[in-house]
Amino acid sequence: MRNREHVVVGLDIGTTKICALAAETDGAEPLAIVGFGQARSDGIRKGVVVNIEKTVRSIQQAVRECELMCGTQIKEVYAGIAGHHIQGINSHGMVTVQNNRTVSEEDIRRVIDAAQAINIPNDREVLHILPQDFIVDDQDGVQNPLGMSGIRLEVDVHIVTCSATSGQNIVKCCNLAGLDVADVVLEPLASAQAVLSQDERELGVVLVDIGGGTTDIAIYSAGSIVHTSVLALGGNHLTNDIAIGLSTPLAEAESLKHKHGVAMTTLVEPDEMIQVPSVGGRRSRTLDKRVIAEIIEPRFREVYELVNSEIDRSGYRNVIASGVVITGGSSIMPGADDLAAEILQFPVRVGFPENITGLNEITYSPMHATGVGLLRYAQGNGSHRHVPLFSGDQTLLNRFSRRMRDWVNEFF
Repeated sequence: MRNREHVVVGLDIGTTKICALAAETDGAEPLAIVGFGQARSDGIRKGVVVNIEKTVRSIQQAVRECELMCGTQIKEVYAGIAGHHIQGINSHGMVTVQNNRTVSEEDIRRVIDAAQAINIPNDREVLHILPQDFIVDDQDGVQNPLGMSGIRLEVDVHIVTCSATSGQNIVKCCNLAGLDVADVVLEPLASAQAVLSQDERELGVVLVDIGGGTTDIAIYSAGSIVHTSVLALGGNHLTNDIAIGLSTPLAEAESLKHKHGVAMTTLVEPDEMIQVPSVGGRRSRTLDKRVIAEIIEPRFREVYELVNSEIDRSGYRNVIASGVVITGGSSIMPGADDLAAEILQFPVRVGFPENITGLNEITYSPMHATGVGLLRYAQGNGSHRHVPLFSGDQTLLNRFSRRMRDWVNEFF
């Protein structure tokens, strides 16, 4: 039996699956994954909880499997959050340095607080405050201003907000499943920790995480995250298109997507045939495999064209020197990277979780990038700046985690 205090757990709450991954907490590299559990996600749609009871059951199943594998009881998790309700904005803050004109931790906290002093609607919560770079007097590009001499301290930050109710429901489901939430983490931020190299972040890179219900976008430049966005399209839309286009049950459409799906029709061999089950007990049909490719390719093109528009809207296209990294379950499909390169006009690679040991034969897949990234975040690698990522009580978790726990204790 492992000591519970020596294990951290990431909980990837996705639209198609809920995964619990456990790792040793010694902080050593490579990351040692010691537990894994997975359950079908029936209560999540496009990253948002739509059925609390089903989501709680799925979380419990995934965590129970993870506990059996890692040999310890799980009480605390780092939970991922995504969904079309996620919004990111850039902001700027400035303060006068106190304490003999030497930048202290208090000065850093004050300038980050100043940067987040923006109007946020009452129905939204601050999820992350991510410092990009600091300016001490007229010296810009400062990564860690602690201890530097100066009179004026400025900071550029990327603020990620989410729907208050969507975030609260994630925490509520975890609490009802018997779990405390150590932190709530933006899923593309976690995925970036697993699949992006430091060189890519420094040169400029776009992460495109194609999940079941959403496609998450994160743009890095000069080592910092500068833009985040979530598209309400994902792998489930491919499955639905196949089910409708071929008149086959959703479960069979999902199986066909994994077995025979390709993102580009040009990759299909001539006269290659597949068996397609029918609905209502009707006979299976034999169809040209090109038919399924002709259904999938337009949807993939739509996703990448929306990603392309988002890159243009961000204003950072000219600083993306290292290209695009696609990850998530749908990125494995043959031709997904080639089609992305054609539409986005950047070099494209598929992102796999790197530098992991233990259960790497299970978790070395783009579909587990978020889970592995949550573990890295939990071990302290989520901070790419040696300054606080969160400012006082302004994080989502501090705002309502205790409130949710009290609610659970009162009624359950």
